[in-house]
Amino acid sequence: MHQHKQPRPPKELSGYLDAMARVMFQTGISWRVVEAKWPGIQEAFGNFDPKRVARMKPKDIDRLMGDTRVIRNRKKLEAISSNAGRMLELDAEHGGFKKYLDSLGDFDATKKALNKEFAYMGDSGTWFFLWMVGRKVPDHEGM
Repeated sequence: MHQHKQPRPPKELSGYLDAMARVMFQTGISWRVVEAKWPGIQEAFGNFDPKRVARMKPKDIDRLMGDTRVIRNRKKLEAISSNAGRMLELDAEHGGFKKYLDSLGDFDATKKALNKEFAYMGDSGTWFFLWMVGRKVPDHEGM
C-alpha cells in the first residue's frame, strides 16, 4: 500500500460510497478480481449515487444478482444499499460526510465508529477505506 500515492478525499458523497463498496467487495475476494470488475460494478450501481443505491428494493438486488458485471454476493449487495442509507443520514446530520469523519477523533475512535455504523467494515477494511478517502491512517503493519 505504501508504494501507492494516497488518493485525495472525495468531493461528493458518491466517492465515499464508491470507496466503501470497493472495500466491502474486497473482503474475502482477491483485490485483482474486484479491480478487474470495478468499472462494471460502478456502472451497475449508477456510479454509486447514494440516494439511488439507498432506495434499492429486493427486485433491484435480484437484478444485480443476475448481472455478470458485479460480484454476486447478495449479503454484500444488500449491505451496500443499507450503508448508502446510513451514509446519507450521517451526511445530513453532520453537514457532510467529511465533517462526520472529522468529528470522530483519532484513528481508533474512527475505526470503532465505522465498524459499528456500517456493515462489512472490519478493522482492515476500515483502514483501507480511510486511506482511500484521504484520511490519516497509521502504518498498516502496526494497526
